Amino acid sequence: QVQLVESGGGLVQAGGSLRLSCAASRTVFSFNAMGWYRQAPGKQRDLVARITLGGITTYEDSVKGRFTVSRDNKNTVNLQMNSLKPEDTAVYYCNVIWAGENYWGRGTLVTVSS
Repeated sequence: QVQLVESGGGLVQAGGSLRLSCAASRTVFSFNAMGWYRQAPGKQRDLVARITLGGITTYEDSVKGRFTVSRDNKNTVNLQMNSLKPEDTAVYYCNVIWAGENYWGRGTLVTVSS
């Protein structure tokens, strides 16, 4: 079993920044990859950013150059979000796959006002 707890969401004006964190109940080195997804109202949940065990990062096209995913050497993965836009408004979820199962946090709401 894995528990994931996100934090750091909130309300920010367009152009502002937020830093999301996800604390896992296991060390980050337990997972082949850790990802951040987001889901806007009425839309599907999509991958935003991902970091692999080897430290390789990938990003959804619309956030490249604005978002940065990182992890510490313990149990936390972060998502630094800069130059936020209203279209970034969504619930952001942390995700890992462990022992063949998908695990999700409860999500943290990010609202970007114009």
